[in-house]
Amino acid sequence: MSDSALPVSGVAHWRDYLALCKPTIVALIVFTAVVGMFLSTPGLVPWDALLFGTLGIGLAAASAAAINHVVDQHIDSIMSRTRRRPLPRGNISVPAAIRFAFVLGLSSMLILVWLVNLLTAVLTLVSLIGYGFVYSMYLKRATPQNIVIGGAAGAAPPVLGWTAVANQLDPLSLLLFLIIFAWTPPHFWALAIYRKNDYANARIPMLPVTHGTEFTRLHILLYTVVLFIVTLLPYVTYMSGILYLCGAIALGGGFLYYAVRMQRDHSDRLALETFNYSIVYLMALFAFLLADHYLPALMSALA
Repeated sequence: MSDSALPVSGVAHWRDYLALCKPTIVALIVFTAVVGMFLSTPGLVPWDALLFGTLGIGLAAASAAAINHVVDQHIDSIMSRTRRRPLPRGNISVPAAIRFAFVLGLSSMLILVWLVNLLTAVLTLVSLIGYGFVYSMYLKRATPQNIVIGGAAGAAPPVLGWTAVANQLDPLSLLLFLIIFAWTPPHFWALAIYRKNDYANARIPMLPVTHGTEFTRLHILLYTVVLFIVTLLPYVTYMSGILYLCGAIALGGGFLYYAVRMQRDHSDRLALETFNYSIVYLMALFAFLLADHYLPALMSALA
């Protein structure tokens, strides 16, 4: 059945509101934030910081996602990937989506200020504004470097998780920020190549649209090399040990494999495979960080 033939109910369902939150993306954000929490302390994370920090950061991410839906409703209706979203389908009105985003954002701030700490609340608010407004309203439509510049907001979650427990900005937490910051361009540009026509039709100046796919593939490779180097920093700074190093090298080698292949294989299928691998890569990399962090305690307990 074609998109035009699909019925539009005009009645909001809870699944429509859930879709506004971009749950898959929020889940990845929350996961990296939780890893940041556990890396911030040699022991276990206090239950209140874990519970309320996760809830507050997750609600803020969902609020930013809902704002993005509102801002992008027109281009979402043009792009085949997004035209089934609640606003283009007419299942949720714009005022209702705005109210929903506001309630999520306000709830996040109240939880973080009163139940976590002010530093985390302020940094989370900056990230929310960065993605929901600065990136969505301006950067996305202003420059082909939108993903690079706007990636700072998406790279913040592990720092937010760290500060939720430690209540201070630690230089080591910024290494986690750098990892996601370097990961974002090759991750998203792979999708942008796959969806080039969509972005062109919506007049969004993504790099493949403005500079071509060959130029974008080269930059995917260059950023993947940078990412590989950046992911070695936790080991170099003694933040992590040999288990993480082995995982980072293996996962980074896999990412480089895809990036190198893309220089010769120009198929959309490979671009999509690279995008999908990048998601698994980030989750696995942070899982290695977490496992390595508690490995000494585990070994001591078993000794």
